[in-house]
Amino acid sequence: MSENRGKKQIKDAAQAAAKAPAGPLFDLLKEGQSVWYDNIARGLIKDGSIQKLIDESGVRGVTSNPTIFEKAISAGDDYDAQIKELIGQHKSADEVFAALAIKDIGDTADIFRPIYDRSKGTDGFVSIEVSPTLAHETAGTIRDAHYFAEAIKRPNVMIKIPATPEGLPAITEVIGSGINVNVTLIFSLEAYEDVANAYIAGLEKLAASGGDLSKVASVASFFVSRVDTLVDKLLDEKIASADGDKKAELEALKGKAGIANSKLAYERFERIFSTERFKKLAAKGAKRQRVLWASTSTKNPKYRDVMYVEELIGPDTVDTMPPATIIAFGDHGVVARTVDKDVDQAHAAIDALEKNGISMEKVTGQLLNEGVKSFSDSFAKMLEGVESKRQKLQKELEVAR
Repeated sequence: MSENRGKKQIKDAAQAAAKAPAGPLFDLLKEGQSVWYDNIARGLIKDGSIQKLIDESGVRGVTSNPTIFEKAISAGDDYDAQIKELIGQHKSADEVFAALAIKDIGDTADIFRPIYDRSKGTDGFVSIEVSPTLAHETAGTIRDAHYFAEAIKRPNVMIKIPATPEGLPAITEVIGSGINVNVTLIFSLEAYEDVANAYIAGLEKLAASGGDLSKVASVASFFVSRVDTLVDKLLDEKIASADGDKKAELEALKGKAGIANSKLAYERFERIFSTERFKKLAAKGAKRQRVLWASTSTKNPKYRDVMYVEELIGPDTVDTMPPATIIAFGDHGVVARTVDKDVDQAHAAIDALEKNGISMEKVTGQLLNEGVKSFSDSFAKMLEGVESKRQKLQKELEVAR
């Protein structure tokens, strides 16, 4: 290589670096963490907002849930034209919702497809949830997962399946069919380990049938801030009747459970995906099931608004952020590898909670039940909204005739 050519390449590299997007959100990727946007709406797709999030905030994926769709469909008239078409086809509220969701997820997946291709199938995913009413039905969950995967027909779509006992065999079956899965509503360490093993079992099933393991991806969505919300409430009840050193000890535990619980989950992630069992699959092209941090917005105004992002940064992780958290972290987030730091302190925090009568098993069990109910309620509310809008638009069409 000539000296002049070498200087030109250095200059070109420097110019490219100067033009490269900068800021805390982009710096997360340097630490091995991807940002996914926890929101979807047709208006964001149509007006270029999703593409802007990719270009200006480094967003590399999107998640959705019934609550998000309920808000999107009930607001404004972005969905009216398609609903009118479906009215003419005599579709029910369930069928109308499915059609609306399939279009939004498909269109969003197309926007993220370049990221999926560049990352060789490790990023650029868009998630859609099976019906929350099927959380305790294995066969129904499998049926719904296949329906959405076949209807959307995009390689960068993930089907969300809850981490209920009935969801675990569905995860194995769906992964074994070569379908990407986002496992949601994981709160406990035991549930996380069950989910990781269900994913590995699915890969083994796929390998046994001659499937291409490199074409399948999965994330395990571990919820963070909701843990603190419940644990802090339980601590406050104990603090109210405590005094002196005990009161100070309990106060010091507030805001610690969510991050500690998550760091212990990451510790298990590293162990599980370093086993000989997984290494055999990795040799055939299998990807690690990344840990996705969900519920990362700060609910308590006394806590730093980006603490659930800052304390869980590291390789093979995803952070799904709602709009406010993306704005906050982009403005003043501090990036450093933290997810595997101070793990001893995380163990100590969980041990201290247990010693003070707060059972993480009961906490996480309650949160799973509440999460399933919350998504089911939102799904029912969303269907009511779709039906109401369907009837309203049907009357408009009749008047127009």
